[in-house]
Amino acid sequence: MAYDRFAAICKPLHYPLLMNKRNCILLAASSWTAGCLDMIPFVDFVSHYSFCASNEINHFYCDLNALLKLSCSDTHNFELLALYEGIFIGVTPFLLTLSSYAFIISTILKITSSEGRHKAFSTCSSHLTVVVLFYGTLICIYMSPSSMFSSEQDKMFALLYTVFIPMLNPFIYSMRNQEVKNALRNLIFRKQ
Repeated sequence: MAYDRFAAICKPLHYPLLMNKRNCILLAASSWTAGCLDMIPFVDFVSHYSFCASNEINHFYCDLNALLKLSCSDTHNFELLALYEGIFIGVTPFLLTLSSYAFIISTILKITSSEGRHKAFSTCSSHLTVVVLFYGTLICIYMSPSSMFSSEQDKMFALLYTVFIPMLNPFIYSMRNQEVKNALRNLIFRKQ
């Protein structure tokens, strides 16, 4: 999505060429492939651990950090792997997204009409908000030592990025639509 916004705002004349069907499929497929391949070393590590504590995971899903707390094996190498993979799979895309938004903002500031600047900022600000919230919570959870947060804090961060942020997406993106805004205003003022 960041690349789409970058192409639309920074290279509007090249947009149809840059965001053709083939490139969209390649972007989606590479994201899915990276996400699937990312978990293979973690599953391999965990499958070799011994678990001597309770068999109940103190989480609302089978989170790796909660699973590690049940292990009586040395998890130091796992935490190093999580740090390195977090840099590669988490921080790198986050920084690429932020750098694309730096280019977008510099391009927006060159727009002469205030209406054009406002429209471009409103299009990008919602996506940037979701990106920062999502990546920020992921980095806090998976790139910090397992002893840094309590189980309750882990659950709160996980709830934030698995439930709250995806739940916000439809509201954030639909509030840019004038028809949705008008329907919401009518609903609010009708009840008063």
